[in-house]
Amino acid sequence: MPEPYPVNLPDVVAEVRAVFDRYEAALTANDVPVLEELFLNAPETTRYGVGENLYGWDAISAFRRARRTGAFRRRLMNTVITTYGRDFATANTEYQRAGHARPGRETKTLLRTPQGWRIVSAHVSLLGETV
Repeated sequence: MPEPYPVNLPDVVAEVRAVFDRYEAALTANDVPVLEELFLNAPETTRYGVGENLYGWDAISAFRRARRTGAFRRRLMNTVITTYGRDFATANTEYQRAGHARPGRETKTLLRTPQGWRIVSAHVSLLGETV
């Protein structure tokens, strides 16, 4: 049975990679306006973090605005971007944050909207034993 959608069209992968890179730059610089822009402004948008479950853009925005982490550095590893057709994608990566022992992983689900690619769901977690 043929695929109902093409996987990893090069131009679509490049678009999603540009959004992924823009998000990473905003995250490590704590650029809240860009982080807010890149999440779909909808009540159905979710973000599961290391210590929080956020439901809806308003909750995600409030979380970002309340955080006082400032800029930080991290190294990304094993990033995999997969696109399905022209309007849906996932981005998965592992990371090691500078000054932290435990590695993490991050997943984003993205949707093409009239405003551009937006994250509709995200999940961040740490690997290893909790203390």
